[in-house]
Amino acid sequence: MVKDHIKGEKTDGVLDSVYFVVVTMTTVGYGDLVPNSDPAKLLACVFVFSGMALGGLFLSKAADFLVEKQERLLIKALHLRHKVGPSEIMKEFETKRVRYKCVLTTLFLVLLVIVGTVFLVRIEKLGIVDALYCVCSTITTLGYGDKSFSTKGGRVFAIFWILIGTIFVAQFFLYVAEYNTESRQRELVKIVLSRRMTNVDLEEADLDDDGAVGRWGRSRKQTFRLS
Repeated sequence: MVKDHIKGEKTDGVLDSVYFVVVTMTTVGYGDLVPNSDPAKLLACVFVFSGMALGGLFLSKAADFLVEKQERLLIKALHLRHKVGPSEIMKEFETKRVRYKCVLTTLFLVLLVIVGTVFLVRIEKLGIVDALYCVCSTITTLGYGDKSFSTKGGRVFAIFWILIGTIFVAQFFLYVAEYNTESRQRELVKIVLSRRMTNVDLEEADLDDDGAVGRWGRSRKQTFRLS
């Protein structure tokens, strides 16, 4: 349906349709292909809001992950305080995994930028500056539209490259947020170790307001029920 209702720099009907959907849902919106009829325009509205809804879902899951992680750290500290000393517990939480994840994701994003730039130079015949400019405006979903993928091979590459790039950019910001919250989480652990926990403390730790502070083990959920 879409292939018959879009206009612009066309290469192949089905390929152009998939490319148009990906560019729309990721909110890149180059403008090299645009809806040419009322049904296509309505469908484009559905695509763009679907993409935004998926982004909102990701942000919601990311927030849940950070809150749940903080709860798990609190409960773990409560359990460990009866078994080992404060210094051993703090060593348990001095992890570099999040930092490594940030570094690895950053390196992968740099690799994506390099691959995209080289591809645009070799296949789309853009200059290095124009290619880098197109890559950066795409991976950040800015999509000015003056530079884009216009060949058949370029659009096949773009479909996968844009999707992967969008996912890893979102993942990168999640890891950055997780890394930035680590210091606060360590402070929370120190508070747990330095004072006796009360119901007030547990209520403050119940960040999702479900009446319980818990952690998920491999086989069962352990909670402190608030009363």
